[in-house]
Amino acid sequence: MKYYLIAGEASGDIHAAHLIKALKQADEQAKFRCFGGDMMAAEGAELVQHYRDLAYMGFLPVLRHLRTILRGMKRCRQDILDWQPDALILIDYPGFNLKIARFIKEHSNIPVFYYISPKIWAWKEHRIHDIKRNITCLLSILPFEVKYFDEQHQYKVHYVGNPSVDEVEVFLEANPLDFNAFRADNELDEKPIIALLAGSRKQEVRDNLRRMVEAAKPFQKDYQLVLAAAPGLDDDFYQKYASGLGVKIVRDQTYRLLQHSSVALVTSGTATLETALFKVPQVVCYYMKAGRLASFARRLFLKIPFISLVNLIVGEEVVPELVAEQMNVENVRQHLASILPNEKGREVQLKGYERMTEILGGKGAPKRAAKIILETLNAREGN
Repeated sequence: MKYYLIAGEASGDIHAAHLIKALKQADEQAKFRCFGGDMMAAEGAELVQHYRDLAYMGFLPVLRHLRTILRGMKRCRQDILDWQPDALILIDYPGFNLKIARFIKEHSNIPVFYYISPKIWAWKEHRIHDIKRNITCLLSILPFEVKYFDEQHQYKVHYVGNPSVDEVEVFLEANPLDFNAFRADNELDEKPIIALLAGSRKQEVRDNLRRMVEAAKPFQKDYQLVLAAAPGLDDDFYQKYASGLGVKIVRDQTYRLLQHSSVALVTSGTATLETALFKVPQVVCYYMKAGRLASFARRLFLKIPFISLVNLIVGEEVVPELVAEQMNVENVRQHLASILPNEKGREVQLKGYERMTEILGGKGAPKRAAKIILETLNAREGN
C-alpha cells in the first residue's frame, strides 16, 4: 500500500520515522511519501518538502511568512491528490494538518489517520468538529485522552502507548553508558552536565536560552552547560544568545546528551517527557513576552492545569513549570538548585517519573498504531 505522512517538527519527524518502520514490517509492499524531515527520509519516505521550510510559530512570524505557508499547503494538497495514497497519516501539527484533512475529505475518498492526536483538551476544543468530520481514525499516545474524548465528546480514540517509550528504550539498548566517549566526541570536560533543551523553533530559543544560561551560571564551577541543538537551527544562530557564556553545543545527540546529564532545563514539549524517561530531573522553562498578560491569557483560554507532559500524565506537579513572567533567572536558579544531586527535590522528581512510566505502559506504540491502520484499511476494502 501507499502511505502519505505529514509531520511539522522534529519530534513528529522522529515519531513518524518509527511508524514508517513499523508499517514496513507489517506491509512488505509499503511505499511512503511525506512532508516531513530527515528521519522520515532515512526510513525510505520520499521527502517532498522539509518541515523546517514551514515551521513558524506565534502570530507575527506566521503572518510574515503566510505566503510561504499557504504555498506549502497548496503544494501538499495537490501532491496527495496526484499520488493517490491508500492512507494519509497526520502526525500532530494540527494547524496545518487539520486543514489538509478537511481538503482531502472534500476532494477524495482517501482515509485519514491522525497519529498523535491534536491537544484539543488544552485549547481550541472546537477542533473536535473537524476531527469528527474529517478523520477516519484517531490514534492517541496519551492515556488520559481516551477518557477525555469519550466523556466530553463521545468520540472513540485508540490509545496505542507512547512512542517516546520505544524510542528511549531502543536508544539505551543500543548505546551503553560511556561518558568518556561522549566527552571525547564532543570536546567536553570531566564535570557533570546541565543539559539545555531550549526548543526546536527560533522563537523558543530566542525567548528561553539566554535566561536558562544566566540561571545556571553560578553552577558552572562544578558543572558544564551543554546545549542540544535543534535540527534546522545552525550554530551561528545559537551563538547570538549563548556566545561568551561557556555553553557547549552538541548536534543530533539529544538522547546521548540526556543519557549523560545530571539535570536539565527544558522548554515544554515532547522534550519534557523524553527527559523524564531518561530519569533526568528537570525544570520546565517557557518564557513569553508580555508575561503577565500571557499568564492571564493562559488562565483564560487553557483548559489544563499544566503545560508539561510529565505533569499532565501523572495528574500532579512532578516537575516545576516556570511559564511567562514566572520564567525568570531567579526562579529557574532556585528550582535548579533543588534538584541537584543529594537534594531532596531530586528524589521527589525521580519517584514521580516512576509513576509516569507505570501510567504510560510498555513499549510497542508504533507497532500497535501500524496494526490499527492496516486493520482499518483492510476492513474498508472488505466493505
